[in-house]
Amino acid sequence: MTSQSLSGSSREVPPDHGRCDVSIISSGANFADARLHRLTNALLRAGLSVEIFAPGNPADAPHDISEKTTESPHLVIHKTRGSFANGKNLLSRYHRSRIFCLRASGSILYAISPEAVVPAYFQAKLLRRKIAVDFYEDYLQVLHDRGWAKKFLGIPGFLAALDAKAAVWFSKRADLTTVADTQVPPFDARNRLVVRNLPDASLLTDSGRPSDIPRAIYIGDLRTSRGLRTMLEVATLAPNWEFDLVGPVASADQVFVDQWKLQNSDRIRSVRFHGKLTPRDAWKIAEGAWVGLSLLENTPAFVEAVPSKLYEYMAVGLATISSPLPRCVELINASGAGAIATTPEEVVQQLDLWEKDPLALKEIKKIARQWAEANLDSVTEYNNLATQFHRLLR
Repeated sequence: MTSQSLSGSSREVPPDHGRCDVSIISSGANFADARLHRLTNALLRAGLSVEIFAPGNPADAPHDISEKTTESPHLVIHKTRGSFANGKNLLSRYHRSRIFCLRASGSILYAISPEAVVPAYFQAKLLRRKIAVDFYEDYLQVLHDRGWAKKFLGIPGFLAALDAKAAVWFSKRADLTTVADTQVPPFDARNRLVVRNLPDASLLTDSGRPSDIPRAIYIGDLRTSRGLRTMLEVATLAPNWEFDLVGPVASADQVFVDQWKLQNSDRIRSVRFHGKLTPRDAWKIAEGAWVGLSLLENTPAFVEAVPSKLYEYMAVGLATISSPLPRCVELINASGAGAIATTPEEVVQQLDLWEKDPLALKEIKKIARQWAEANLDSVTEYNNLATQFHRLLR
C-alpha cells in the first residue's frame, strides 16, 4: 500500500509516520465518490489534515485545497493493491475495511462505509482514538434496490443486512455520527449531525449560456430504480434533444443498455454515456445544458429522500424535471425551479414546451440559481461538520 500526495508524487509511508487529524475509511465508495469529496473538502477548509483510504484510481481523489505549507502534505491519498483492491463484492469490501482500519493513523477514524464501522470502532477504542461514522443513506432500505442482495438464495443480502444493523448499533455509540439527510438512521445516536449533500461550489461548473441544440443531463448512478430506463425511453421519444448520462451503469442493467444502443443506433451520437467521473469532471458537462433530470422510482430507499442532484442542478442554473417523490415535489414547488413528470411521455412533453419557449426556460434557470443562493447554505452546513471534528480533537 502506497501513499500519494496531491502534487502527484508517490512515496512509501513508514509505519511510524506522523499522525494526521482524520482518517477517512471508505471501503465501499471509491475515490471519485461525490460525498467523499464534499466531506474531505469541508475538513480541509477547516485546516484539518486528512488521509483517505478508498478503492479506485487515486487520481480521482479530492485535491488538497488547504493553505498548509509545512513539509508534510495536508491530504494523503492511500492507494491499495492486491486481489481485493477494487472488487465490488462483499468479501472485497470486508477485506479492505479491515486493512484500512489497521493502517489508519488519524486521531479520528471516520468510517463512511457501513462495513468499516465495526472494525473502525474497535480499532479506535483499542488505540484510544475518536470514532466518527457517516451514513449516506438508509442501508437496510437500499438493499431492496440491489439485485445482488437477492442472489444465491438471498445470502448476500442477509449478510449485508446483518452488517448494516451492526453498523447502526455501533454508530449510535460513536463520538460523532453524520447522516446525509433527516430520514437517515440512526435517530438516537449519541452525537448525531445531519450533513446534507448541499452543493460544494468548488466542484461545480455553471450551466452558463444554453447550447444551440437542447441538451439534458443526468449525473449519478445509472440503474433502473434511478430512472435509467425511463431516461432512455425519453431519449427515444425526443429526437431533437441530446442527453449526457454521467455515472456507472449497474451490472444488472448493462444488457438492457447494450440492447437499447443496438435498437437505437440512430441516437448513439445524441445519447452519450460518460461513465463514472470525478465530481469536477462530471459537472463540467453541465456547461451549456438546458435541463437536469432526476427520475428516481418510488422505492423504499428513495421515497423520503431528496437527491443531491436537485440541489446541484439549481446551484448551476439548470431547470429540473423530477419524478413525483414527495420531498422532490415539495422542493420543486417551493423553488419554482422545474417541473414534475410521472411518465416518459410527460417528460417529453415538458422538454417540448421548454424547447418551444426558451424565454420561459431561461426564467426558470434564473429562478433556480437565485433560490439555491438564498436557501442552500452550504457554508454553514459544512462548517458545522468541521466544528464537530475540531471539538473531537481537543
